[in-house]
Amino acid sequence: MASTAAGKQRIPKVAKVKNKAPAEVQITAEQLLREAKERELELLPPPPQQKITDEEELNDYKLRKRKTFEDNIRKNRTVISNWIKYAQWEESLKEIQRARSIYERALDVDYRNVTLWLKYAEMEMKNRQVNHARNIWDRAITTLPRVNQFWYKYTYMEEMLGNIAGARQVFERWMEWQPEEQAWHSYINFELRYKEVDRARSIYEQFVIVHPDVKNWIKYARFEEKHSYFAHARKVYERAVEFFGEEHMDEHLYVAFAKFEENQKEFERVRVIYRYALDRIPKQEAQQLFKNYTIFEKKFGDRRGIEDIIVSKRRFQYEEEVKANPHNYDAWFDYLRLVESDADADTVREVYERAIANVPPIQEKRHWKRYVYLWINYALYEELEAKDPERTRQVYQACLELIPHKKFTFAKMWLLYAQFEIRQKNLPFARKALGTSIGKCPKNKLFKGYIELELQLREFDRCRKLYEKFLEFTPENCTSWIKFAELETILGDTDRARAIYELAIGQPRLDMPEVLWKSYIDFEIEQEEYEKTRNLYRRLLQRTQHVKVWISFAQFELSAGKDELSAGKDDSLSRCRQVYEEANKAMRNCEEKEERLMLLESWKSFEEECGTDSTKERVDKLMPEKVKKRRKIQAEDGSDAGWEEYYDYIFPEDAANQPNLKLLAMAKLWKKQQQEIEAEEVDPDKDIDESNS
Repeated sequence: MASTAAGKQRIPKVAKVKNKAPAEVQITAEQLLREAKERELELLPPPPQQKITDEEELNDYKLRKRKTFEDNIRKNRTVISNWIKYAQWEESLKEIQRARSIYERALDVDYRNVTLWLKYAEMEMKNRQVNHARNIWDRAITTLPRVNQFWYKYTYMEEMLGNIAGARQVFERWMEWQPEEQAWHSYINFELRYKEVDRARSIYEQFVIVHPDVKNWIKYARFEEKHSYFAHARKVYERAVEFFGEEHMDEHLYVAFAKFEENQKEFERVRVIYRYALDRIPKQEAQQLFKNYTIFEKKFGDRRGIEDIIVSKRRFQYEEEVKANPHNYDAWFDYLRLVESDADADTVREVYERAIANVPPIQEKRHWKRYVYLWINYALYEELEAKDPERTRQVYQACLELIPHKKFTFAKMWLLYAQFEIRQKNLPFARKALGTSIGKCPKNKLFKGYIELELQLREFDRCRKLYEKFLEFTPENCTSWIKFAELETILGDTDRARAIYELAIGQPRLDMPEVLWKSYIDFEIEQEEYEKTRNLYRRLLQRTQHVKVWISFAQFELSAGKDELSAGKDDSLSRCRQVYEEANKAMRNCEEKEERLMLLESWKSFEEECGTDSTKERVDKLMPEKVKKRRKIQAEDGSDAGWEEYYDYIFPEDAANQPNLKLLAMAKLWKKQQQEIEAEEVDPDKDIDESNS
C-alpha cells in the first residue's frame, strides 16, 4: 500500500479565490502600454567618462572591450555587423593587423556578404595598403563575379592610382562575364577619357553582339558620327538593318538612320530609307516613322513628296482595314479610289483582283449589292481609264458568270454590259447579252432596257416582239400595256393600240387599273371617238361607282359638247346634267357621305358656271346639312374608351324618307321662331324708333 501511494503523483493544490468582486480601480491594456512607453522615454544618466592616464589602464580598457566584442561574436557568429564594429574599432586603434584578422575570420563565417568585402577593401585603401586592397578586390571578384559594385570599385581604384593598364585588364576580365549594359558603357567611357577611340570601337563591336538591341546599335553609330567617322557610322547602320532583317524591324533604327543621312544632306537616301521601312513595317508600329517622314518632306521635299507620304499612310490604314475584315466592301471602295488617284494600272488591277476575290459567303441579294459595285467600278476603270475594251469585256463576262442567276440577278450589270458593247459598235453582242438575260432571269428592268435600246435603234418590230414577251411575263403590269399602246399610237396604228387596250382591260388582275382606264379614255378622246369614250365610261361605271369616275364622265360630256357645238350639236349641258343626275341616284346608297358631297359640290360648280336659276336652286336643295354628333369609342380589348365628336352630313333626300329627321328639323325651326319672339319682347323701343325713322 505504501509503495502504491508513493508511486502516485502529487497534484498541486489550486488556490481558491475567495473574493471575486471587481477591483475598485480598473487598469486597461491601453494604460499598461502607455506607462511602458513613458518609462522608455525617461532619460537615463550617461555613463561616466573614463579617463585613461597610463598604459596599464589602456591595456585593461582594450582587454575589456575586446572581451565584449568576442562575447558578442560568440553569442551570434552570423551577425556581420558585430564583426564590422569589432574590426572598425581595431582600425581606430591603428591595429591594422588585428582588424585584418577579424575581417578574415568574418569572411570564413559569411564570404557572400558584399558589405564585408567592401568594408575590408575600404580599410586597406584608407590606410594606403594598395597591394592588400588589390588582393582583396581580386578575391572578391573571383568569389562573387556578378556583383558589379566590386568591379566598379576595383577599376576606379586602379584608375585613381594611374594604373591605366591594370584598370583596362580588370575591365577585360569583367567583360568576359558579359555584364549589363552600363558596365560596357563604363568601359567605353574609360577608353574615351584617354582618347583610345579604336579601343572604344572594338568594345562597341563586342557590345552589340552581347546586347543586340536596336538602341545599342544606334549608340554605336552615333559614337562613330560624333567622332566624325561618317563612313563607319553609315556602315554600322547598314549592318544593323541587315542584322535585324525583315522579321525584327524596328522603326527607331530607321528613324535614326534617316536622321543621320539627313544631317549628311543625303536627301534621296533618306527617302529611300523611309519608303523601305514604310513598305515593310506594320502601320500600327510605324507611327513615329510616318511622323518623321512627313516632317522631312515638309522641310526638304516638294508637294509631290508630301502627297506621296500622305497616300502611303492612308494605304497602310486601308490595308489594315481590309486585312481585319476582307468583306468590308466600303473599305475596298475607299482603298481603290486612293489607288486609282495615284498608282499605275498594274497596281490598280492587283487591288481590284484582291477585292473581287472576296465573294460574299451567303447567296442572298442583300449581301451582294455592295460587292457587285466592285465589278462595275473595275469594268469602268478598264474602259475609261485603262482604255482596254478587251479586258473590260472579260470583267463583265466574269461577273455575269459569277452571279447565281437562278436565285437572283442584277439587271444593272446586264444593261451596263449591253451599253458597253454598243459603245464598241458590237450590236449583236449587246442583243445577245440582253436576250440571254431575259432567258435566264427575266425582270421588268431588263425588258424596259432592251425595249429602250431597240426604240433608239428604231427597230419597231423588235420592240413589238419584246413587248409581247414582256406582257407574257407580267400581264398585270399596266405601265407595260400603256407603253405598248402608246408605241402603236405613235406609229399610227390606232386599231392595234385599241386592241392592246382592250386586251389590257380584259386582264383578270392588274396592278393599277385606274391608270390603264384613264389612258384608254384619253386615247379615245385624242382620236375624237366620243361615242366610244362614252361606252368606255359606261363600261367602267359597271365595274366601279367611284365618285371621281362620275365627275370625270361629266366633265368629259361638258368638254366634248364644246367640240360638238362647233360641229353644230348643242346637247352637252343636258348630257352633263344627266350624268350628274345618274351619279346622284347611284351615290344615294353610298356609305361614304364625303364622296357624295364631293359630287354635289362639283355639280354645284357646274350649275354656277353653265346652269340657270332653277337648276342652281335645285342643286342647292340637294346640298346636305353638316351636324356634329357623338359616338362611343371602344379600346382594343373591347372596353369603353369614352366618347368622341364627329361631323355627319344629312342629305335632304334622305331626310324626306326618314320622319324622325323631318320632326327634328321642325323642332329646330320652332326653336328659332321662339328666340326671335323673345328678342322682340326684350327690345320694343328699338322697333318704335325704327318705325319713326
